[in-house]
Amino acid sequence: MTEPPATPRRRGAPRTDELLQATLDLAAEVGYAGLSIEAVGRRAGVGKHTIYRRWPSKAALLLDALSRVWTSDLDYRDTGHIREDLREQFLRSGLALSSPPIGPVYRAVIAEAQGDAGLRATLHERFLATVEQSTLDRITRAQRTGELAAEVNLEFAAEVLCGALYYRSLLSTRPIDEDVIDGLLDMFMAAYGTTGQTRPDLSSESATARAGAPPGTPT
Repeated sequence: MTEPPATPRRRGAPRTDELLQATLDLAAEVGYAGLSIEAVGRRAGVGKHTIYRRWPSKAALLLDALSRVWTSDLDYRDTGHIREDLREQFLRSGLALSSPPIGPVYRAVIAEAQGDAGLRATLHERFLATVEQSTLDRITRAQRTGELAAEVNLEFAAEVLCGALYYRSLLSTRPIDEDVIDGLLDMFMAAYGTTGQTRPDLSSESATARAGAPPGTPT
């Protein structure tokens, strides 16, 4: 089949962005198994050799495309309050994992990786290990500042925190909502916390509201 002529309008980073976006769009439509370098080239209006100069395989291309939209959702804030920072990030990542483009594409890659050892290894190296390391880095900083117990290995804790969210998003039909995240963080802080950072208690606010309510107002 004759390759489409390369479009000269963009080069470098803009061209790379176009290729990654075309990859995500196509993967969302046809899944990992239906994705090909040639199809991405047709969608982006470039020859396949243009793509192969940047990526050695469709797995590498797709994982780069996922990373492009996922990077901001991996970042943790560092406000000095570990529970708040974990909660904020888990809410963001939970939404990303359950929504296009990341959700359906990532589920397709996970499914394909079960029968492809090479893809599975690449997925772990490029994505899962990055997620775990980002979480480990944040909770380790909290350990150093005294928010979490000293002299304990937090590697398994990071794996459990990430694993619970990924299990819900990829293998379960149950949602990742605020109650789930709060429950997960309750367990984490009970095991490792030193500063009493627990779930926000709104009971005093509720009591104040009730005290100021007109007589006969339902509570």
